[in-house]
Amino acid sequence: MAFTLKLPAPWESRGWRAKIRDRERVEPPHVTIMHKAKAWRFGLRTQQFLDAEPDPREIPDEVLEATRADLSLLRQTWDRMYPENPIVSKTPKKPKAKRKHKWYK
Repeated sequence: MAFTLKLPAPWESRGWRAKIRDRERVEPPHVTIMHKAKAWRFGLRTQQFLDAEPDPREIPDEVLEATRADLSLLRQTWDRMYPENPIVSKTPKKPKAKRKHKWYK
């Protein structure tokens, strides 16, 4: 089920939404900011827009600020929805180097 971030008034009533949509597990972690038929993908790892079009400057500063203010919630929600594509990649630990014997130089 998709997650919708609550935006401050009056932005929701003006048609602005911020969502983590369903079925996005193979894409880079992001929140989609939407207004009517336009959609912008904002990366949860990089905090950069993933697409050049539509122009991100069209997003009101207050909508973007509200999205950034809830970045921690959005990241937790992404990790819960898509555990196979977490925000912080889980890299395996390096194996420990074998110790050389004292007599071996």
